[in-house]
Amino acid sequence: MADLRAWIHALRPRTLPLALCSILVGVALAGFSARSSGARMSWSVTVLTFLTAALLQVLSNIANDLGDHQHGTDGAGRIGPTRAVQSGAISVRSMQQAIWLVGLLAFITGCALIVLALGLSIKTLVFLVLGLLAIAAAVRYTYGATPYGYHGLGDASVFLFFGPLAVLGTFYLHLQSFWYPAVLPALGVGALATAVLNTNNLRDIGNDAAHGKRTLAVRLGAARAKTYHAMLIVVGLLGFTSFTFIEFRNMSQWAFLLGMPILATQLKQVMNNMDPRTLDKELPRLVLGTLLTTVAFSLGLWKSWN
Repeated sequence: MADLRAWIHALRPRTLPLALCSILVGVALAGFSARSSGARMSWSVTVLTFLTAALLQVLSNIANDLGDHQHGTDGAGRIGPTRAVQSGAISVRSMQQAIWLVGLLAFITGCALIVLALGLSIKTLVFLVLGLLAIAAAVRYTYGATPYGYHGLGDASVFLFFGPLAVLGTFYLHLQSFWYPAVLPALGVGALATAVLNTNNLRDIGNDAAHGKRTLAVRLGAARAKTYHAMLIVVGLLGFTSFTFIEFRNMSQWAFLLGMPILATQLKQVMNNMDPRTLDKELPRLVLGTLLTTVAFSLGLWKSWN
């Protein structure tokens, strides 16, 4: 039972809702566009997309647990949830085996998704390459000899894979077409997801700098990282707002504004604090604000196409 609890903790299921927000927005946009064009949606594609995204997030979580242990970042001074490998709850070998297993499962479900959605064509190969890149990005964030997260590239990866690639990729897999207005909420989701990472990196800025983890927050310094955080929140809201102005159908589409007070409160707290424990408490607030924004946006689109 203790081993089971350790594995559940290592998988970090609380991160899954945020990871699935991008897919939800992509599905909602596809449904909105399909309603206008008369195209049909495949719910089998929807289920496989959610499943693959969940596996990629779990893969990222366990690889990050092992990677930070490997590089000595998870020490006594770290604030945040206890890491499974660092605490000794799970061995290095067991975590390595889990990374291979979850990576294989993500590859299998990803291949099934791509073939189901696109058949066998050159487009299938393009998405297969993107899928392999997503697996590599999930693993190499902190794991391996040269993890890109230790060189300030984590923000760019989160923005791309939680934003444009996830949202627009989901849209394309459902409708096999590209819709330019969908870029706006894709940028919005990417910006808010990156703000979650930036809050995490602001919390850990001292510990990361001491262990050679040169996140973007470490590179920018606390003051500029806070300005960057404000920009991410603003860009996130502007993405959803701009789309709604352009593709307005009814008032339900403005439901995403329900998340604005939470996001504004979180931004105020980040701008006025540098205490790691205070910033740690702001992570769930930002995740809640992002969830409310994206889920309300998606439900608003659903309401407008029904």
